[in-house]
Amino acid sequence: MLNLKLYDSDVRPDWCPGCGDFGVLAALKNALATLELPPDRVQISSGIGCSSNLPGYIKTYGHHGLHGRPLPIAIGIKIANPNLVVIVTAGDGDEYGIGFNHVVHAARRNHDVKLIVMNNEIYGLTTGQLSPTSKSGQRTKTSPDGSIIYPLNPLSTLLGAGATFIARGFSGDPKQLSMLIQEAIKHRGFALVDAISPCVTWHDIYDEVRRKMYKLEDVKHDPSDAVAAYHRMNESEKIGLGIYYRTEERPSFEELMHSEITSSIPAENVKNLTKDQIAQALAQFQ
Repeated sequence: MLNLKLYDSDVRPDWCPGCGDFGVLAALKNALATLELPPDRVQISSGIGCSSNLPGYIKTYGHHGLHGRPLPIAIGIKIANPNLVVIVTAGDGDEYGIGFNHVVHAARRNHDVKLIVMNNEIYGLTTGQLSPTSKSGQRTKTSPDGSIIYPLNPLSTLLGAGATFIARGFSGDPKQLSMLIQEAIKHRGFALVDAISPCVTWHDIYDEVRRKMYKLEDVKHDPSDAVAAYHRMNESEKIGLGIYYRTEERPSFEELMHSEITSSIPAENVKNLTKDQIAQALAQFQ
């Protein structure tokens, strides 16, 4: 295991005391150190929001971009440099709202990018508006009488879209969350880790999560069973933590792309490809 101090940034997090994102940051550092991934092997991209400041708080390559758009940048980075471990860290408003179309298609194509969503069921940075995962009846600045909208279930939605790895963790249990991030990084293709990360300022759900949570491994859940995973993802009174679904049967987008290019072009000529040749080889993957 590498020294955790390798990942210490010169910038200190400015999150509110008690914010769940501290636990996610600690879990991510631990996961990288445990897998012995040095900082120059890791790229972290983010969008906009409290959680999206994370790339500045960890010493790796980083990109802080537009609201809802970290995945397209991350995918481009992974294609350009397949040797990097590419991770996206963002919030529920960023990735389950304005950027959810990118998430669905990244899952469908099985890009080898790992998405960690810090899900607090609220827009925290903009001071407490309704988010895509806010519960029905939840009172927020934009739903003062209680939300009339049914919340998005990102896990079961992405299962239907063809995601090959779906897990949920809790910032209050960074040890398990670190294990889930490690498994996501090792996975062959796209991986979602939905990290419940309470916002103590606008929507403190620590007690609720602790009351409802249980570990999937304790009930002997089989991650290869998509039907069982779907039912557990849709439990209303309980929150399962662990790996809901995982399959290694599908190759990643990057594997298929590399295979297609090298099968049609002699290996010694790959490094001399023109832009038109690359565009032609990639066209079928749209």
